[in-house]
Amino acid sequence: MRMKSIAALAATAILGSALGWAAAAASYQKTGVVKEVAADSFTLDLGKEEWRFYTDGGTAGKDALKAGDKVTVSYKQVATKVESKGAAKAPAKKK
Repeated sequence: MRMKSIAALAATAILGSALGWAAAAASYQKTGVVKEVAADSFTLDLGKEEWRFYTDGGTAGKDALKAGDKVTVSYKQVATKVESKGAAKAPAKKK
């Protein structure tokens, strides 16, 4: 099965509370059935794919999650690290 991990959920909760810029990040939603719940994450079955969401102490509603529950998850994608690889090469000129 195809599993997408969304670590940005935890990063958003941590960085969003500490830094004002996180509030400007776009917000997204996924609705599905909770497949499994762990201490720091849960898996959401979306029908054709599954997504794993990571949680932390600031994640609202996580303590009430149970396998089989239909839920809507609100999340943000926030970069936690960016590494520069140098300038992009210019495309070759056509002759």
